[in-house]
Amino acid sequence: MHRKTFALVGLLVIAAMTLSACGATATDEPPAVDQPTDAPAVEEPTDVPVVEEFVCTDDLGCLDIAPDDPIHIGWMLPITGGASIYGESAIGTMEIAIEERGGQLLGHDILLTGEETGCGAEGGATAAQRIAADPTIVGVIGTTCSSAMTAAMSTISGAGLTIISPSNTSPALTDPGQTWEPGYFRTAHNDLFQGAMAAQFAYDELGARTAAAIHDGDPYTQGLAAAFTDNFAKLGGTVTSTEAVNKGDLDMRPVLTTIAVDSPDVLFFPVFQPEGDFIVAQSVEVPGLEDTILFAADGLLVSPFAPSAGEAALGMYLSGPNVTGSKQAALMDAYVAMHGALPPGPFGEHAYDGINILMDAMEAVAVVDADGTVHIGRQALRDAVEATSGFDGVTGVLDCGPKELQPGVEYRGDCATGEALAVFKVNAEWIASEDVFEVGVHPPFVWAP
Repeated sequence: MHRKTFALVGLLVIAAMTLSACGATATDEPPAVDQPTDAPAVEEPTDVPVVEEFVCTDDLGCLDIAPDDPIHIGWMLPITGGASIYGESAIGTMEIAIEERGGQLLGHDILLTGEETGCGAEGGATAAQRIAADPTIVGVIGTTCSSAMTAAMSTISGAGLTIISPSNTSPALTDPGQTWEPGYFRTAHNDLFQGAMAAQFAYDELGARTAAAIHDGDPYTQGLAAAFTDNFAKLGGTVTSTEAVNKGDLDMRPVLTTIAVDSPDVLFFPVFQPEGDFIVAQSVEVPGLEDTILFAADGLLVSPFAPSAGEAALGMYLSGPNVTGSKQAALMDAYVAMHGALPPGPFGEHAYDGINILMDAMEAVAVVDADGTVHIGRQALRDAVEATSGFDGVTGVLDCGPKELQPGVEYRGDCATGEALAVFKVNAEWIASEDVFEVGVHPPFVWAP
């Protein structure tokens, strides 16, 4: 049985996947696959209201699905480029969730299609416009990157859609005083949690008393770097500098040289490939960083990272999602059975939980005509997702209601609590092969918020 386990030393072998699973997918004829052994049997709800004549009173209007039309779920994910690893993992697990329901919901076939977002604002904005223009889409899973969601937020919310992200983590996205708008939810952790965990690990476990940080201006990298430095300072550490690079930069030596003046104990840089690869590889060339511990985050927790960065990555640390247990193991078995290999990156489990929350909410609010026509109120769907509580998912027990994560700030849309997080360490096996990217738990550093 395959397991994905995150923390400090050890490894899990993972086969690289092709992108063939990443195209827009109709699930009318899903491939045969063994259902995870502990997955609950899915039955059509018996309490869906059946009416002779439906009158919509929903504040945002209703979506009407004719008897022979499918329940249409959209996705906004990267399926090309470096971030496609996340999109591939998410789409693969969503297909399993749909297959477990027999490919149907409320007596209708489920149609899963999507739009490419890349990992940036332009792609997110374009995908949002296309999704919002399709009146058949009931709900959406996405985006992967926080920058894409920041650009997409107003369009998706304004269209009355409900969207659940499997991997957005920027604190601003669920802060009503910053980016959040109604209809947005996520099953991924808030980086307020990840920043606190990384800071605690650096201060308590590594014994670091000075730290520097690098971000690339992206809402994800900037937000996580700030959460790390704020918490590191609260613990008593000294932040020597916070620097910025640009996406597309090739030469990181000038920034690294500036940081090296203070020879910090830890350098925290929650950036993506390829910039993260360059930071690691070039750090060994800069005097003053010989004893600085490199510490990245889930943006680099993907199979190609360590082989690309090379020997300079050996022994460095990464923070990221920590999903374990029998449900996760069963989902990975189902993934291999359906797709032929394990997911190439993290957050697939979060997409699986997200689409199940979305489908459960559809069942909870749907009204069915005598002829099989389904009516789903758009505001009612949002309310049902927000009312989700005690959802026993693969990633943990999720609650999508408001949460006061900082004094006086009620965050909206955070379904996760931050418990499914841990720290990883790069070993020689990962550097030697792209087939290896996950690190086992021995001994564990699993954070408890």
